[in-house]
Amino acid sequence: MSERLKNCFKTKRGSLLSVYFTAGYPLESGVVDMLCAVEDAGVGLVELGFPFSDPIADGPVIQAANAAAIGGGMTLSRLFEQLEKVRDRVEIPIVLMGSFNPVLHYGCVRFSETCKQIGIDGALLPDLPLEAYLRDFHEDFERFGIGNVFLVTPQTPDARISELAAHTNDFLYLVSRSATTGKKQEVKSDTEAYVKRVRRCAGDVPLALGFGISDRKTFSDAVKLADGAIVGTAFIKALEGSAGTVYERAQSFVHSLLGDEG
Repeated sequence: MSERLKNCFKTKRGSLLSVYFTAGYPLESGVVDMLCAVEDAGVGLVELGFPFSDPIADGPVIQAANAAAIGGGMTLSRLFEQLEKVRDRVEIPIVLMGSFNPVLHYGCVRFSETCKQIGIDGALLPDLPLEAYLRDFHEDFERFGIGNVFLVTPQTPDARISELAAHTNDFLYLVSRSATTGKKQEVKSDTEAYVKRVRRCAGDVPLALGFGISDRKTFSDAVKLADGAIVGTAFIKALEGSAGTVYERAQSFVHSLLGDEG
């Protein structure tokens, strides 16, 4: 785990907010400015999506953001160009999230090396199975210090959770239910039992809970169970408002989740 990730899970445990947004949406060239805006507002970790035409498990809001970003010319190469000097302005951890296809097309060694040069802390590639990762890509990720984050669902068996935890040096992303992103849900007793089961199987590996977290209550409930909470669809919807600039809308939404209307 990178020092940035280690510190954020240590210092913000129980209050860690991670937001997801798609690079290139709603502004093609505003990635670093958005990272600065959410960091200033109190976000502790960003999952930065790189768009792909056939995304995995994304609901209609994120699918539309992907399509708009691709239409605006966003690619993985273009994203790396925009992030070239991101560490001059942004301190919080950044995890790149997206389908494995663009990474494979870009070149896994080149991807890992570029992430290291820029200061990316990890990658979350939902459609890259653990076995393929260990067989073909683990060595390159390790060589360049790029952690691989794995997804866990309520249907993931205990033994598999332990196996995933043993092969990540970052954190586990806990999908709170088996569905596409964007459907609001309450954090209920079955979610509590699920998180406790994962924690029992994963040991000391940090847990971040996502899918369906959209407001102060669902965020607060999530961080009582896990080490952090991930908000994606609701954050992207907030960016699509009309009041103020897109960066002001982002900060206002973050403040509303953290209980600080700013």
